[in-house]
Amino acid sequence: MGSPVQALDALPVGEVTASADRRFAVKAGLTPGRPRRVVENSAYAAFVGRAVRAYGRRIGAGDVEALADLIALSTEIDDALSLAVAGLRQGGYSWAEIAGRIGVTRQAAQQRWGSVQAVSGRG
Repeated sequence: MGSPVQALDALPVGEVTASADRRFAVKAGLTPGRPRRVVENSAYAAFVGRAVRAYGRRIGAGDVEALADLIALSTEIDDALSLAVAGLRQGGYSWAEIAGRIGVTRQAAQQRWGSVQAVSGRG
């Protein structure tokens, strides 16, 4: 028997989405109003932090041309923060809950990200 990916590849395009949706759908009656905390987020954040610091060290070792890339990465992180806050707000989290996790006041969080409405990405 092949892998699940091979099995999905064998289906016509229209059936892949329908089959995948049924197989991985969450039963609404068993799911609370909010998504559960994803345990591996802390480990993933630590990994990303290590990668960004390593990139900074590589640039610091003499790759001045890549400095602009690191600044662009800073912009990507700001965009990711906005997406995360917008997603949390759409998921029902209050400004007080969000602010409490990052150590600022509710007003400070709302002032910084209050204009962010929809979750969207640049791909």
